Formats: sequence, C-alpha cells, structure tokens
Amino acid sequence: MDTNFALTVFNIMAQLFVWLVGVVIIGIAVVYVVDRVQTKHAVRRNYPVIGHLRYWFEHLGEFFRQYFFAMDREEMPFNRAERTWVYRAAKNEDSTLAFGSSRDLRPVGSILFVNCPYPTLEIDAEDTSSVVLGPYCDIPYETDSVFHISGMSFGAISKPAVQALSRGAKKAGVWMNTGEGGLSPWHLEGGADLVYQIGTAKYGVRDEAGALCDERLQAMAAHEQVRMFEIKLSQGAKPGKGGILPAEKVTDEIARIRSIEAGKPSISPNRHPEINTAEELLDMIERVRAVTGKPTGFKAVIGTYGWLDELCEAIHSRGIESAPDFIAIDSADGGTGAAPASLMDYMGLPLKESLPLVVDILIKHSLRDRIKVIASGKLVNPAQVAWAMCIGADFAVSARGFMFSLGCIQALQCNKNTCPTGVATHNAALQRGLVVTDKAERVYQYAKNMRKEVGILAHSCGVPEPRRLQRFHCRIVQANGLSVPLDEFYPSASV
Repeated sequence: MDTNFALTVFNIMAQLFVWLVGVVIIGIAVVYVVDRVQTKHAVRRNYPVIGHLRYWFEHLGEFFRQYFFAMDREEMPFNRAERTWVYRAAKNEDSTLAFGSSRDLRPVGSILFVNCPYPTLEIDAEDTSSVVLGPYCDIPYETDSVFHISGMSFGAISKPAVQALSRGAKKAGVWMNTGEGGLSPWHLEGGADLVYQIGTAKYGVRDEAGALCDERLQAMAAHEQVRMFEIKLSQGAKPGKGGILPAEKVTDEIARIRSIEAGKPSISPNRHPEINTAEELLDMIERVRAVTGKPTGFKAVIGTYGWLDELCEAIHSRGIESAPDFIAIDSADGGTGAAPASLMDYMGLPLKESLPLVVDILIKHSLRDRIKVIASGKLVNPAQVAWAMCIGADFAVSARGFMFSLGCIQALQCNKNTCPTGVATHNAALQRGLVVTDKAERVYQYAKNMRKEVGILAHSCGVPEPRRLQRFHCRIVQANGLSVPLDEFYPSASV
C-alpha cells in the first residue's frame, strides 16, 4: 500500500512537472512571437526572449552600483558618506571616526574651515541666537534653531512620513514647511511650527477658479501652528516648471485637501499669473501678510538676478515695512518628487553661487537686517550648513536630509508610488514599514545632532554660535590646489 501511494505521488509530481514545463515552453513561445513582431525595441526584435535580460540587468545596475561598486564619496545626488552621517545622527549613534578622514581635500571647490588657536570654551559657548521674522507683522515669529525642514507636500510624501516629521519637528523645536500641497491634518497632528507654502496652484487657499482666496487664507492663518507663509516662485530641481504629482498619487484625501480631482495628475502652473513684476510680487506679499497677520516671504531659484535689484529699489520706494520678511534661496541641485531631466540637470544657479549673490545684493541695498535669508539645497550635514552660515544665511533648511532620517535609501522611485521605505508612496503595504513613533524620534535626533555639530564647527572657528560665523572662517580650494578664504572669493561684500 505504501508502494502504491508513493507511485501515485510520483505520478502526480511528474504530471505537474510536465505541465509546468509545457506552460514555460508556451510562455517562451508567446514572448518570442511578441518580441519578433513588436517594433518598439530593436534589441527584443533581434534577440527575442533573451533581449529582456538587457532591461533587467540595466535595472539591477542601479542597485549594484549603489551597494557594491560606488565608493563612499562617488554617488549622486548624495553619496554614501553623506547618507551614513544622516543615518547615524538620526539613530543618535556615535559619529566619531577612526584612523583618518576618507574625504579628498584636493578637488576644486572643496571647503575647509579655519580653526582658531583659542577655540570657544564649552562653558562660554551659546547654543544659537534667537531671530525674529516679520517685525512689522501683527504676529511675528521668533525661533533660535538654524536648521529646519524644507517643503515636502503631503502627496509627494506619505501620511506616516508627514506625521513623523511633524512630531519630530515639534520635539526638536524646528519648523516644518508644508510644501505646495496644502495643510493636512497630519501636519497639525504633531504640534510643530509650520510654514505654509503657497505654490503656483495655490492648493488649499484657492477659489474654484484657482485664484488666491482671502477667506481660505484666513482659515489657514487661524491655525496657531501656521507661523509663516512662503510664496513659491520656483523650486530648485525645476525652475520654470510647476509641481508634478502623478495621477496614481492623487488619492481622494489629497484631492480634497488640494481642491482638485482625484485620480488625475496634479500639475501646477509654471508661475503665479498675477506676479509679473517686482511691484506685483510686493503686492502679493503684502496681501498675504495683511490677510494673515503673519510673516510672509518667498522662495526662488536664482538665475538672472537683475530683478533682485529692482525688488530692493521698489522696497525702498514703498517703505522698509513692505519688504518680504524672508527670502528662501533654493539651489539648482535641489530635490523634487518629479521633474523634467532638462530642468533638473541644467537650469538655475547652484547655492554656492546664488547664496552669496543674494546676500551681497541685500547688503548693497541696506536690506540685509530687514530680510532674513534661508538657504536650501543639499544641506544635509553640518559642514554644508556651517558653510551657509559663513556666507550669511540666517537659516538652513533640508528636505532630503530629513527624508534620510525617515529611512529613505535613495531608491530614486519618488515619482512612481513604489518607494520601498514608505516615505514617498501611498501604497498602504509599503507605508507599513514606516513606523511613525520610531521615525519621529529619528527626525528629532537628526535635527538635534545637526545643531550640535554645526555648533562644534563654530566653536572650533572661535565664535560662540553658528550665526557668528563669517566668510573668512571658511576657505575654498582652487585649481592650483591652494585654498582662498570666502571673503576673497566673494569680495563684493563682507558679512
């Protein structure tokens, strides 16, 4: 009986194997015919079936390069050394290294800080000074942190990502920019200070025609947590192009918050139709500030810059109170969830050029104290933030740095709703990996450790806190291999 049972099982398995082989053969035959007939892919047409391996290997190459072949400081947009620092800071792990730095100090453009023979003693060190934004507003905003969360829309990032950022920001005492996607309950849930970004589509504060609505502006300003308003003129990764949220990421909830239709792409205009001149920009700033009573500024990527001189002249003509309360300068290598490659690769000035340019224009027009400067664009580690302070920024903000703190692995799938870490997807199964309570703590630790180590750099330069850093505290390597101080490299003004 046992022998009969064994033979029966063997026969069933044999039949199953034959059936599977048949299915595979039929499948290969179908793929062969399809490949030979189709006209879109030459490789598949000439090499049916095996031609598919080319596309598979090409996809796998992204991951092999990241994990096996790229050196610690080779990858773009962020290399392994940069990401590792953020991960360790977010986990509050030991950030010390042994033996020596792997950073090459020879490439042109490398920055070096100049240590003081008598560094600031810890007992004499300040944490950070307090800065007031919007002194002419009904409700000014005061903060002491130098590092904050840049704009990331609910839509571009997931609900648990927004929740973790909001909770972590509250604990760290930093602000969180909503991005252009409007204000969600998840922004408010954590209790953080918020900067409401008004993008070109005016999501959340638009009327049915898409124009700015004062009543909705007032409704947003009624939230005590909304501390400032930022008018977005342009974004680092796509100057001259509006926001792009693919249809698969426009859920019912996101559509409701943005006042748009679910399941269809959310494409913002490439600029604000009502802002054509410096005067009209000041009109918009004044309108938002008057309606909300809160500090209002704008965000822009710098390309041409004559318009900034025109803006400063218009401010003096109207009166100092008419000035924007802040200017957020985004770098050409800033991040995004989706952008055309032509804009991402070629449009706009990087922060290393635009930040000193804007600071010097404000100094020239005696507006530097009135208008606070926020630096944005690949500022994810302490040296990059300290550099921005040396140039003359009041604040530095980061989006991708905080994404790394949430667990982002730079999979480059932000625009596909397939983010493997749950940060930039609305797939509930993938969001499950992002545990809000755990990641909120990492957001807090990242912000805390950033502030601590920027302070360490400042104290080594001999100043009590980061906003006391000057251009001569930082040097930049030239083509001859020698470095020059930033106040010689950018000689038009001294901060």
